[in-house]
Formats: sequence, C-alpha cells, structure tokens
Amino acid sequence: MSSLVEVTSEADFASGLANLPPSSLLVLYFHAPWAAPCTQMRAVLSALASQYPVTTPPAISFVSVNAEELPDISEAYNVTAVPFVVLIRDNQTLESISGSEAIRVRDAVERHAGAAAPTASSTTDHPSKPTIPPVLSTVPRESGPATATQAPVNGATVTAEESREALFSRLAELVKAAPVMLFMKGTPSSPQCGFSRQLVGILREGSVKYGFFNILADEDVRQGLKEFAEWPTFPQLWMNGELVGGLDIVREELNNDPDFFREFSVNKAPAAA
Repeated sequence: MSSLVEVTSEADFASGLANLPPSSLLVLYFHAPWAAPCTQMRAVLSALASQYPVTTPPAISFVSVNAEELPDISEAYNVTAVPFVVLIRDNQTLESISGSEAIRVRDAVERHAGAAAPTASSTTDHPSKPTIPPVLSTVPRESGPATATQAPVNGATVTAEESREALFSRLAELVKAAPVMLFMKGTPSSPQCGFSRQLVGILREGSVKYGFFNILADEDVRQGLKEFAEWPTFPQLWMNGELVGGLDIVREELNNDPDFFREFSVNKAPAAA
C-alpha cells in the first residue's frame, strides 16, 4: 500500500516531482510541528494513502513537506497556513485545501484519483476499522456554527452575524496556533513591508520559535483580526493567545525587559532538575 512520504530537502522534492509521470496525482501536504491540527491531518492522509496500492509507474503519490524548513516550496504553492493540502497533476494545481477539513480532503483525493477498491485485509481482517480518524476538537473551522463554517464550501446563505461568529471562532484558534504567533505581511523569508521585516529580525535575533500567518493571502483574516484584536495595523504579535502589539510595542517591551522572549527562545537554559 502507498504511504505518506516526508521530503527533507528541495533537491529531493524536485527529483521526486521530475520522476512522477504526468498522469500521476500528487497529494502534497504542508505541515509545521507547532500546529496541533497537523497531527490530525497527517493521520487522515496516512489512512488515505494506505487505501491505494503501489503501482509502477505510480498512479498517486502522497508527499509531506515541513512548511517552515522548506519555505521556498511553501511559497511556490502559496501556503499561508498549516495544515495545507495541494492536489497536483502534470505540474498543474487541481485543488488546494487549507485547514483540517478531513472530509473535504478525502473527497478531493477520491474525486481526482478515484476511490480505492477495498483490499482483502481491510474488509476481512479489520471490517470495522475507520479509514478517516475522528476530527479533533481543536480544528479551527469546525468550532463555530455549522451553517456558517460550511457556507464557503456549500455556497449556503448565512447572516452577517453568523459569518462574524464563525470568523472570530477561527481567529481564536489561529492566535493560539503557536505559543508565539506573528500575523504579518508576507512570509519570514519574504516580508512585504518594512515593519514586518523588522519584527521578523527581532524574533530571529532572540532565537524565538514562532508561527506566522501571511495576512495578505487571506482578506477575511486581515480585516477580521483588526476587530477581533481591537488593533488596526499589522504586523501583530501574539503570545500564548494574547495580543502583544505591533513593532513599537515589542521594542518597548524589550527595552523594559531584555528577557521578554526568553521563555520562547530555543537557546533558553534548561530548567534545573
């Protein structure tokens, strides 16, 4: 059976892509170790991969990419948040899915690759084994009202208040996606404004491990976060789900406390036994 394969370098990714026949479906999964929903999506994709037999040449390939360690690949596929799944055939993007929408991912794979025929072991040895793991309660888009969260997919009509509640529910999860979250213009490797570039530099100088979200790629987040945070400008830095502020506030905090980021630094001294 097929499996979800992790690529660890741009060279390996390019080589694998070049060796894939034009007719093959590539299921590309972008993840980050700090994002809890990625654990669920990895389980989903591993379960899906196991349903497809290995063929020569391969009819389908499941590939996993660390979005932070391989930022050039992430940017090439417009990855703005994780988990993020892209379905590709003949170097053409067929569909992109952002967020932990397990059912949507499964449906997309089956639509473009065809549903895999059940194997003897799956029907006899494990007749009741689910192919898709249950959805975690931490999935951002599934914590709001059902009609509102499904509206972008099904085209259903929702009220403005329902849409606002669904967006705020998503934002409440996004700001806690990592202990330190930076909402910026662009990406750390390619900032799109001077303030974002300077704040990225400050975090790097402090060896801070952080998550980021490119607000230029999602207008709902860009506008909604202004109201949610009651802070009208970007970049915005959040720590432990609480807003710190923009570049000037971060600088002020560091002036008052040089160890402001120490808790989140990869170089912090280990706690005493």
